Amino acid sequence: MNKRLDAEFFHRDALDVAPDLVGKILVHRLADGTELCERIAETEAYRGEEDKGCHAAKGRTKRTELLYGESGVIYVYLCYGMHWLMNVITGEKDQPQGVLLRAGERFDGPAKLTKKMQIDGSFNGVLLKGNEEVWFEDDGYRPKIRTAPRVGIDYAGDYWKDIEWRFIADGK
Repeated sequence: MNKRLDAEFFHRDALDVAPDLVGKILVHRLADGTELCERIAETEAYRGEEDKGCHAAKGRTKRTELLYGESGVIYVYLCYGMHWLMNVITGEKDQPQGVLLRAGERFDGPAKLTKKMQIDGSFNGVLLKGNEEVWFEDDGYRPKIRTAPRVGIDYAGDYWKDIEWRFIADGK
């Protein structure tokens, strides 16, 4: 039987959570009881105001307030005005960090993943703990993981765009 990830899983540094989330299963239970499931194949870590690729790089704003809150909360934002991207807040309160779900086994790209999993802006701020609509499961699968630079953050400068904080299931 699959084990649900508990709050402690996310109450760690993004650089620990991001690789550990690869291989876990995202589950979204629809209103009719149907469960959409997708194994996470790729994540990216974003860590603190000093990380120029992190939304918190400009400090606390209405948009980034969730990043400064409790771990284990979903942070969903609209990218390019049309794509919902899903992150999970990690670490300690007031130390903004999170993990972006970059891809699933069947769905490349963060926008395709959220679209197929029917995750949108209504999930922004949702707590995972005890949630019966969306959660992560661990079935014991542990893929070999490789690292790579994060994607789509050229604006952050060479150091932050080239840092290998993207974690990918080997073979993906």
